[in-house]
Amino acid sequence: MFQRNTQVDKELDQAVRAMIKEAKQEYDGVLPIMQAGEPVLRAQSADYVGQLAPKTFASLIEVMRTTMLDAPGVGLAAPQIGLGLRFAVLEDHVSEQELADMREQGIEDPRESAELPFRVIINPSYAPIGQETRSFYEGCLSVEGYQAVRKRWLDIDAEWTDEHGKQHREHMHGWPARIFQHETDHLHGELYIDQAQLRSLSADELLGEYWYNPVPTEAARELGFTLD
Repeated sequence: MFQRNTQVDKELDQAVRAMIKEAKQEYDGVLPIMQAGEPVLRAQSADYVGQLAPKTFASLIEVMRTTMLDAPGVGLAAPQIGLGLRFAVLEDHVSEQELADMREQGIEDPRESAELPFRVIINPSYAPIGQETRSFYEGCLSVEGYQAVRKRWLDIDAEWTDEHGKQHREHMHGWPARIFQHETDHLHGELYIDQAQLRSLSADELLGEYWYNPVPTEAARELGFTLD
């Protein structure tokens, strides 16, 4: 589908194939992840319209998934590996046992986690459904070692094209909606910290020590920020 109205960018395709080859030969199929300060993370990415040969694109998606899971993370956008193109990979799994234990204790999951099977989102977009938001700690593979509280829409109308050229539209809710918003924002040059509560910024190890409660009420009180 992506080859009908455009030609493969041969120079880019060659560079990506070389990047994939190096990752597989030298780093067990894992690509380096760009960190905050890299210009590509702040640029508006170009629509993906078939700039890569199908075989190259398929190999790239495979390596991006390996990189995401190795990090570990639940999403990885093309700019995070140095490519200013509008696509990303997502995947998150919930522990059914953990959820069952919470239900048994009468505890609801405030983040409303749900299974998010692996998917490739190409040229994605989203719009809020309703006005409800939630604020939780959130991290990013490109802001390594830290997390901060970020308010996001609870429900979104998500649209994207998959790697087979099929178009999708889905009502997404809770934590999967947060992941979709986070990765789509990357494609517009945005990092989650741009609209986060900066006074909530915490090193990963301190988050586990002090702010392990998913609802950051105590963190807001102790660190001096407001939960909307």
